[in-house]
Amino acid sequence: MNDELVTQAAGAEELGVLVGAVGAAGFFSLMIVIVWQVAATWRARMLAAREEQYKELATRYAQLLEDTVELQHRTAEDQRRLLEDLAQTRLAVGAMEKMMREIE
Repeated sequence: MNDELVTQAAGAEELGVLVGAVGAAGFFSLMIVIVWQVAATWRARMLAAREEQYKELATRYAQLLEDTVELQHRTAEDQRRLLEDLAQTRLAVGAMEKMMREIE
């Protein structure tokens, strides 16, 4: 009977070690899954933030492009007016030269 109790105690001890090993493996597996999910969530948030920054940059670029086109149109219009003024000035100076030659 004493041998039977020792065998049962040894069997219970082996069972306890086995349960402890399975429990530890389950705990570590759970921790790995939790860390993995936290990292995946963090990575997704970072990608979303980066995407938002890209959208903001694209919007700013589009606005700057529109402003640049507007400035180019204004500059072209100003140059056209200056050329017209210069042409009128040349005509006036030419007329004055002609008149001064006639006076001499």
